[in-house]
Amino acid sequence: MRMVEQNEPRTRRRDGESADAGFSDLIGSPFRVDRDRIAASPFFARLGGVTQVVSPSGSGLLHNRLTHSLKVGQVARAIAERVASVPESRTLVDKLGGCDADVVEAAALGHDLGHPPFGHLGEQVLDRIARHRYGLADGFEGNAQSFRIVTTTESGGPTPRGLNLTAATRAAVLKYPWARLHYPDPHPSTMPVLPRGAGEPADAPGTGSSKFSAYVTELADVEEARALCAGRIEPWQQSVEASVMDLADDIAYAIHDIQDFHRIGVLQHAAVATELGQWLSGVDELARLPVEALSDQHRKPGRSLEALRRRMHAKDAWVADDEAFARAVARVRAELVDDLLAIPFDGSVEAEQAMAAFSARWMARLVGGVLVDPEPPVRTGHITLRPAQWHEVQVLKFVHVRFVLQRADLALHQRGQARMIADLVDALDDWLTDRDEARRLPRRLHDLVTLAREQYTRLAEDAPDLLVGATGEQVTGKDAVWNLARGRAVIDFVASLTDRQAAALLDGITGRTTEPWSESFVL
Repeated sequence: MRMVEQNEPRTRRRDGESADAGFSDLIGSPFRVDRDRIAASPFFARLGGVTQVVSPSGSGLLHNRLTHSLKVGQVARAIAERVASVPESRTLVDKLGGCDADVVEAAALGHDLGHPPFGHLGEQVLDRIARHRYGLADGFEGNAQSFRIVTTTESGGPTPRGLNLTAATRAAVLKYPWARLHYPDPHPSTMPVLPRGAGEPADAPGTGSSKFSAYVTELADVEEARALCAGRIEPWQQSVEASVMDLADDIAYAIHDIQDFHRIGVLQHAAVATELGQWLSGVDELARLPVEALSDQHRKPGRSLEALRRRMHAKDAWVADDEAFARAVARVRAELVDDLLAIPFDGSVEAEQAMAAFSARWMARLVGGVLVDPEPPVRTGHITLRPAQWHEVQVLKFVHVRFVLQRADLALHQRGQARMIADLVDALDDWLTDRDEARRLPRRLHDLVTLAREQYTRLAEDAPDLLVGATGEQVTGKDAVWNLARGRAVIDFVASLTDRQAAALLDGITGRTTEPWSESFVL
């Protein structure tokens, strides 16, 4: 790997630093410095208490956002090193902007910093509150929150705001390199074929892209980081390093979440075997079913998998292939269902070895299927998988979604968590607007309000066209601008809590407990 010079555009940092500014900057590589800064951040440490799929229970059996991020970092680094080991691939990625193993590992470790309490469920609730209660047009999105943390709200780094990462690492964190509505122009949501995540959510038309990686408050940082990509890739495309991070996230999710729920007995052999087996034995008959016949998927095995096959053709025709799909289903049945799930996990040496062998075999297969595409289709990045492995990832993810995420008991658990987050926002907002108690606000919340007011006031002066409400109206006037700032600050604060902190804070602020609050607000 070639040495990088400090004055290269890729290594440029937003703010100047004194020579002794970086408390964790123990080596000379600027990209390794980025990785160390993210790993030293309290926002990274808090991920140990944030939901991956279900709340961390203290048992150590389930992944949380911290262990997930560490594994994504491992996979991302392995992919980057594999790309660098092939001269043709290395030459191509250099032309596209570069692929440094430290950059992709840093981006992988930082990609989930913005996940709020209770994971994706918390993300959905905070987005609705941000748009409907506070009129924030860009709402809340975990990827955008991650970028906001590393550029703005992290206050323990070498500069007063953010971690002052290099341009390459900031670009690599941008998994969806656009804002919800305003950037770039033309916006990817207007393209004939939409990049993955750029479409509007089906239940919220007119609200902009369902996935995005920056709020309007951080657009200057996005533009500066993405200047590296100008003339190399399209404005809506991920940088090569962001593409590696994204693929590593998919691979880790496909393998490790399945392992989690096998460990605790949730992923049942019979149900998964029946679904996959019925589809394989009735593939021709299922393919002839009318669309409406697939609506009753959960009671008739094979139909959920058939619905997946059809969605793949509709959304990803560039790669969807029926023979590759059938082979992927057969491989997953053989190696997951007939091999791993056939024997209930009991904590024995044999069970642990079977789990480790499954993980190692699949990791090697999927990383071994990575390729560099000089002209990728719109819905994938420059770093992607060969068709066989791509289909296998889709089937593995299907097993997780169908037999874990769609369980009724998980839905019941999540409905309570959603109510908890909404109640906490209400309670904090009441506190924030109570003039008699304003001086006793948590210091961290006070600082976030000050920061957000500065940002939105500056936008009102310099770029008023970016200040639109959730229904598209122009936001004008000091009070209206400050309302946006208050909303962003409350959302920032709630999003910075762990699952348990959110629950304990709500109990305290609503009088449900007489125990004094003992945790300092360090985030």
